[in-house]
Amino acid sequence: MSEMEKSPEQLEQELNRIRYARALSRRKFIQRAGIATAAVAGSGMIAGCLGSRSMAQAAAISQADVLNFALNLEYLEAEFYLIAVNGTRLASTDTGSGAAPTTGGKQVVFTDANLQAIAQEIAADELTHVKFLRSALGAAAVSKPAINLDALGIGYNSEAEFLTLSRAFEDTGVSAYAGAATLLSGDNLQAAAQILATEAYHAGNIRLKSVLHGVTEPPTDAKDQPPTPTNFFPTDANGLALKRTTSEVLAIVYAKSTPGTSSGGFFPSGFNGNIKTI
Repeated sequence: MSEMEKSPEQLEQELNRIRYARALSRRKFIQRAGIATAAVAGSGMIAGCLGSRSMAQAAAISQADVLNFALNLEYLEAEFYLIAVNGTRLASTDTGSGAAPTTGGKQVVFTDANLQAIAQEIAADELTHVKFLRSALGAAAVSKPAINLDALGIGYNSEAEFLTLSRAFEDTGVSAYAGAATLLSGDNLQAAAQILATEAYHAGNIRLKSVLHGVTEPPTDAKDQPPTPTNFFPTDANGLALKRTTSEVLAIVYAKSTPGTSSGGFFPSGFNGNIKTI
């Protein structure tokens, strides 16, 4: 069939397939936006997204730095789900040279088969996210930092604990990717948006399961909206998903909110990369 004979719908589908292939291309993911060398433009916008950093610091942040920030979070999520669901951890081939150890956590005993299936699929997705970002970043990818899965003392002794920690991770991840949107461009933005969408699928399932299991969860910070039977979706006044600055994300995973803090909580030695301080 020639291009002239195709319907507008068919042409649009082909265009979408081309866009999708481009977004998942490793070379274009890195090279088209020049993340290895170029600083992010629009320093005023960047400063607002990075939080408490100075304008000079913000202007020096590259797209590779932003993606490595996301990679640190993906390391945490992958380790959490792999140990909770399968009793395993990330392989050395997925953590980088000189990766620090992960401590704590244990396999969860699931009685809800549906929840277990959801958790297994999330574990597979988070592992794939680690592989994808590491492959995309290539030599620029940071190694896995030290991770303490027992930072809050919960997560593994019951399905309720698992849901509490899982929900916190998923909602934080969604808001982190949403906050990073203004720091990325081109195919980097496209791929990050698709990861965000996947994390949102995860969060939606976990939030629903939390309500169905009757789990009451504490908020992670002032922005957080834990799920309840009358509040399934964490959105703002405009119905938009919540977004967080890097400082707000770090405050959650470091279990601290003091400006200048660069480690703690789930990351006893801090993030690896250039974005690591509240």
